[in-house]
Amino acid sequence: MDEQARARRAYDNRGRAEQARRGRRQILGVAHDLLLAQGYRATTMADVARGAGVSVETVYKAFGTKAALAKAVYDVALVGDDEPVPLAERPEIQAMIADPDPASKLRRYAALARALAERTGPLTGVLLAGARSGGDPDLEAFAATIDGERLIGATGVVRNLTATAGLRPGLDPDQARDLVWALISPDLHRMLVVERGWSSDAYERWLGEALVASLL
Repeated sequence: MDEQARARRAYDNRGRAEQARRGRRQILGVAHDLLLAQGYRATTMADVARGAGVSVETVYKAFGTKAALAKAVYDVALVGDDEPVPLAERPEIQAMIADPDPASKLRRYAALARALAERTGPLTGVLLAGARSGGDPDLEAFAATIDGERLIGATGVVRNLTATAGLRPGLDPDQARDLVWALISPDLHRMLVVERGWSSDAYERWLGEALVASLL
């Protein structure tokens, strides 16, 4: 194959990859809107396919199951885009890790937790309600997965804090991890902000101070 043919093939491959990405983005956007409007159980893969202008087979081929599609929708909402950059490598996380002041570090984490809750809150409420109603093992697995991901995030924060500043005397790292995991729970955000009417600013201030008081 000559150089011109290789360049043409590379160009065609990039075009197909971008087309596939646009199609995936369209499916995710439609699924997000339908999940919020109809709830998990009422939203079907056929609904999503129709809204995205693709076949049902295309949706299944891209995501496998409705629960997997819901998780993909959640992941995009969590980070705010569909770029292949893990949350841990995002600038706001890196800035928190690099902050030498432990109290400032935890307040940065509170700001991040607020942002994540604002981006995912309504969707998380819909999906967790579906999981708690039972009858869908895949959706129950989704709920367990996001709980586990939150625990991984809490573990990373505590490890970074322990390495740079140390925890308050007598606080076991595992207990510290569990405290962070509980404080950033979507249920707690929902209770305070949605049910009790706290402003997002008030929630962030409280969470920052609660993290500082609990860990330092």
